[in-house]
Amino acid sequence: MNYALVSRAFVLAGAVFILARVAIAEDSAVDWKTLQTAKVSLQKGLAAAQPKGKPISGKFEVEDGKLQLSTYTSTKGKFYEVIVDHKSGKIAKTEEIKEGEDLTHATAQDKAMAAATKSLGAAVSHALAGNHGYRAVSATPSLEDGKPVATIVLENAKGTKTVTEKLN
Repeated sequence: MNYALVSRAFVLAGAVFILARVAIAEDSAVDWKTLQTAKVSLQKGLAAAQPKGKPISGKFEVEDGKLQLSTYTSTKGKFYEVIVDHKSGKIAKTEEIKEGEDLTHATAQDKAMAAATKSLGAAVSHALAGNHGYRAVSATPSLEDGKPVATIVLENAKGTKTVTEKLN
């Protein structure tokens, strides 16, 4: 009888874990209708974050039910998350990234951008030029076979697409 109870507890715990992960994923996803409320483009958000360092990634996300434009920047060996107001284009908040997955991602993104000759904003603009009617949701650099590239997520009323732009 105890075995059955323990089994049910594990099943229940697994279900709760899966539902929590789905809730987190849904909270950060940005749909077209929500994205249209942003007056500031991703490229302008990346440019606005520059006073806090070199932009190494950027994305629109929903946090606590509200749209925000989050960028990561790098300066003097430190990393920052810079929240740009998606309506005014002004920096709303800056926080140093010191630990966890955010630091791991920022370190990898910084390494990719250090090898790049093209800015992330320029890569986003190039991706949009070839995809009329789309808006950029996110831009994340990485190294593929030692070469820097940016993965750019685009969205319009019909759906989402992902494109890769060379950063050299």
